[in-house]
Amino acid sequence: MDNRFTNASEDLPGEWSVSGDGSHVVVIDHHDSFTYNLVQALARPGVQVSVRLSDQLTLEQLQDLQPDRLLLSPGPGAPAEATLAHQALEYFHRRIPVLGVCLGHQVIAEHFGARVEPTGVPAHGKPESVYHDCCGIFSALPVPFSAARYHSLAVVRDSLPDVLRVTAWSGSDMVMGLGVPGEATWGVQFHPESFLTEHGDLILEAFISGVRCREIASESVPGQERTQSGAR
Repeated sequence: MDNRFTNASEDLPGEWSVSGDGSHVVVIDHHDSFTYNLVQALARPGVQVSVRLSDQLTLEQLQDLQPDRLLLSPGPGAPAEATLAHQALEYFHRRIPVLGVCLGHQVIAEHFGARVEPTGVPAHGKPESVYHDCCGIFSALPVPFSAARYHSLAVVRDSLPDVLRVTAWSGSDMVMGLGVPGEATWGVQFHPESFLTEHGDLILEAFISGVRCREIASESVPGQERTQSGAR
């Protein structure tokens, strides 16, 4: 265990942190068993990480933490139920880089007007080939790469508004990544912290660096011909 991990409060065991003197990443934890692994993956030298449970935090308290980066964690339930995550996204998305993972990704999609619906075939630790546009948080990754899926809901691609762009997708054309053009706001349906995900550390590194989503998608994407629909 990283010896920088500390409990922020004995009375609120859901509050804990990783010390550092660099960028301050605040993680909104939706009571997910993967949060600890995600924080370990984020906790590179110099990065400060603060974790707060979604139902034990207000937007004002989150603002008081003065995050440089915001991560919306995975978790059970539907994105509509993640009230604080929606509030936080509304306040922070133009101010600091935001990354949503799994449920957090769905929150971003729904917040900007897309629909999230059951996939019909839940995935529990299923490795999937992921294709992407080679931009932003995916710029250092090969096409395709393998990623771990743990979800029963997914973003409906045809419901995406113009403010969102698909940045990654599966071989069956399921949305695996989203970005807000011109912002450092990103969502990934898969789990970058999982041992089943290749190069997840590069995705998290790019998020911490503050890379932004391009205004215009690339016209040519290596490996695009291997998907059914390609990038849209």
